[in-house]
Amino acid sequence: MRFVARTLAAALVAAAPLALAPAAGAATSASCTGGGFTVTTPDGRNVSNAKISNAALTAATRLHVQGRYVEFDVAPVTGNVYDYVYTGAANPQSMTPGVRTPVFASKTVDLGAVLRGETESKSDQGDLVLLSRGSGGKVKIQAKDCATGGIFQQEVEAGRAVTFTHTLAPGMAYFVNPHTGKVNVGNGGVFRGKDSPQVATRLSQTDTVSTWTVASGGRMGGVLGEDAVELSAGATSCVQQCQAQNRIRGSLPVTDPAFAG
Repeated sequence: MRFVARTLAAALVAAAPLALAPAAGAATSASCTGGGFTVTTPDGRNVSNAKISNAALTAATRLHVQGRYVEFDVAPVTGNVYDYVYTGAANPQSMTPGVRTPVFASKTVDLGAVLRGETESKSDQGDLVLLSRGSGGKVKIQAKDCATGGIFQQEVEAGRAVTFTHTLAPGMAYFVNPHTGKVNVGNGGVFRGKDSPQVATRLSQTDTVSTWTVASGGRMGGVLGEDAVELSAGATSCVQQCQAQNRIRGSLPVTDPAFAG
């Protein structure tokens, strides 16, 4: 670990512009109060707005993304995400105020250790973009540090369809919401979340694991709170500049009593 940390620290180079896009989805300003991300290397160096070389890193090397409301780890060489946690920080829209709540054990893609180019990070006012590149493609992660809303997105470009595997943390389960008929993530209380696919087809579903095949340029998102139980039609089949045509027009009904009324 010490060698990995020194290698990663030595790989830091000057930051370059990386556009922050709002593609992670809607989140009300109230749910994001005080939010903001810090990205650190295994030895604790802040790389929130920097580039690092991935050339000497292993598949096990992880960057830690720490926010007020959510935190998770990213493996730059594979694009995989681990230990996605809802911190329970105080917020009127928090579903588990004061209770640290792991949500996903992992969100992995089947690229392997091919992102040997660089990882570029840009963090600003609660928005984060992490872009890892290599000869085998690229993985872009966009996140918002908010208590609820569409606050996570993992997008892959690899020139082929990619298999995503989402594994829930202990205590979480996928269930069919009786009020919407759709699959949600929950812990037996008022916590609600959901996978949000675009240009993706679900391959399998158990109570703790979902797998998806996602077209190159497609994505898997994550939604928490009321947005997870709205009766929306879902995303369209779009792989480039999709935000404008996918915006919600008007309002959507919420029938889950955890949020309705």
